[in-house]
Amino acid sequence: MSDKLMIGVPSKGRLQDNTHAFFARAGLKLVRERGERDYRGGIAGFDAVEVQYLSASDIAGELARGGVHFGITGEDLIRESVSDADAKVVMLSPLGFGHANVVVAVPQAWIDVRSMADIEDVAADFHASKGQRMRVATKYINLTRRHFAEHGVADYRIVESLGATEGAPAAGTAEMVVDITTTGATLAANALKIVDDGVILKSEANLVAARHAAWSEPALDAARSILARIAAEERARTTREVRAWLGGDVADLAAEASSLFGAAMPFGGSAQAISLHCRTEQAIALADWLVTRGASHVTIQTLDYIFSAQNPLYEKLSASLA
Repeated sequence: MSDKLMIGVPSKGRLQDNTHAFFARAGLKLVRERGERDYRGGIAGFDAVEVQYLSASDIAGELARGGVHFGITGEDLIRESVSDADAKVVMLSPLGFGHANVVVAVPQAWIDVRSMADIEDVAADFHASKGQRMRVATKYINLTRRHFAEHGVADYRIVESLGATEGAPAAGTAEMVVDITTTGATLAANALKIVDDGVILKSEANLVAARHAAWSEPALDAARSILARIAAEERARTTREVRAWLGGDVADLAAEASSLFGAAMPFGGSAQAISLHCRTEQAIALADWLVTRGASHVTIQTLDYIFSAQNPLYEKLSASLA
């Protein structure tokens, strides 16, 4: 068995483009020696890594069985297709793309139906009047069953959808749907509305690790290095470095800045200069405050990477494998 770290990456479309950009931001270049049609690749500078290009649903399956160590896929696919998902995988980090919600939607003409409790009442009336259960069209069978059970809705049957789920009520093949949506526009165009408590899952692409993959020492070492880079880029993206030139002892000033703005002084300071790191949204307020405290001038800089002895993503992975 190979000791390489295996990473499942989406094989096409916007998910693939966003995944490549995610790795590139962390200084990790995905390469395919034989071009775009090659379903095997790697990461430049990492001989112990192999990248497999798979569909998003296949990535979820490979993670479940331990066929890959890491995968980029939607949480909706993990929660739907992987039984006892938390025992088999660990969500290391949401990636900020691939946003979509799995929702319960009913016809807009059902003006009195606004909640899952209303659906329970409609389902009971439907069964009593028609002698059959209300139909729910969906690709998300397991998520639907769990959500309906949590809300006490039992008088329905699932119609598995193989095509455009949102068109099922208009086509007469179902009374309502459970579907995935980004803006809700397609549901609205099909005269459907989302019930108030009908958001089953707010999903996005995640960096996911397989608990039961073959975690050899080379694979773990590659994982540690890759996760350190990802964490360093994420930390830098949400941080600004604020530098101020002033006189006097900076220790008390740094302590007050920490209390007011959550700013840290990673490199120390002198009677002439102080360098602080803070959350991006606090940087301008911190700079203004430093001027009021005697700084002659202040600069705010963006950062490419902030590496730390602490590697929170790798620590999360290690804890999940213990």
